Amino acid sequence: MSLTVCLAPRSCLPYPNGGGYLWIFLNWALGLRAAGCEIVWLEGVPLGLGPDRVQGLTAALKERLRPYGLADALALYSASGQEVPAAVAPGCLDLATAAEAGLLLNFRYSLPREVVGRFRRSALVDIDPGLLQIWIAKGLIEIAEHGAYLTIGEQVRDPARTWHHVPPCVSLDWWPPRRAPADAPFTTVAHWYAGGWVGADETADDKRSGFLHVLDLPRSVSRPLELALDLPADDPQARLLKASGWRVRDAHTVAATPWDYQRYVQDSLGEFSCAKPAYTRLGNAWISDRTLCYLASGKPAVVEYTGPSSFLPDDAGLLRFRGREEAAVLLRRAIDDYAHQSALARALAEEHFDARRVTARVLELVA
Repeated sequence: MSLTVCLAPRSCLPYPNGGGYLWIFLNWALGLRAAGCEIVWLEGVPLGLGPDRVQGLTAALKERLRPYGLADALALYSASGQEVPAAVAPGCLDLATAAEAGLLLNFRYSLPREVVGRFRRSALVDIDPGLLQIWIAKGLIEIAEHGAYLTIGEQVRDPARTWHHVPPCVSLDWWPPRRAPADAPFTTVAHWYAGGWVGADETADDKRSGFLHVLDLPRSVSRPLELALDLPADDPQARLLKASGWRVRDAHTVAATPWDYQRYVQDSLGEFSCAKPAYTRLGNAWISDRTLCYLASGKPAVVEYTGPSSFLPDDAGLLRFRGREEAAVLLRRAIDDYAHQSALARALAEEHFDARRVTARVLELVA
């Protein structure tokens, strides 16, 4: 009998239009299914939403999940940890059915302990390595007890629990290599002001802060650099970026659905992105789930160095820069040696980030 895994993502229910956000969890779900598991997708219903609103959000999320064969796998619980009345969520599984799964794979740090405790086995997956441990230590987040703790960071510090490293993953079956149009830019998709932590020195920790040191970079490379951001076209930051040579697109348009996001990534020449400053300070070799989608698509990714790694390369499909000048050098290298770097990108995804293999490793750890 195959194992049923209940996947609890960070809340996607109120956020049905975030195509890239959904792919974080789709890649895990599709990898688990490819490894032979049955999937339940568990979503929390925020308090205070009326039945009509819940039904509308549920229907929208089901449509996002349908092309991947997961629409009928959606289960709901209320934010208080209780059942959602069947009349409010027709066509959805209930919490009791979800709890029959052999394993809860939880990405939602705030999942109520009443929900976690209903599962025979549970594992928390940390996709904010270093930051999550700081949030816990500072009392900003209280996590329920789980049977195992997994992190995508290669080094994290937490005296209270043992974290097992597993790399983030990408479903290679769903992300095949694709040739970019001749005039394609290097791109990335980001929330410009979103940040999860302010350090002891009160410095900002958002994507904008990460890009400040490369504002003039487009003038140093021969191919266009494009940012898909959640900024209005007339926002001062958007105007500043355009004046500095960046192309700026509306992230809500290019990544409205999972398939829009995938098309945008696969129509790109490659990825160029800076990390949020916290990840460069923490130095735990964080890599974005988004970057994996570029790599699997055969797109070289020029991204900021986030610490020493036992397996991440600095100049082979994934090109990790330290500072503005090295960013320009590595971008030019990716452009001049494009066919080779593209092949290395796909090979890196196959060797280290294949969702089928990563999820099989997870199942071994939590057995």
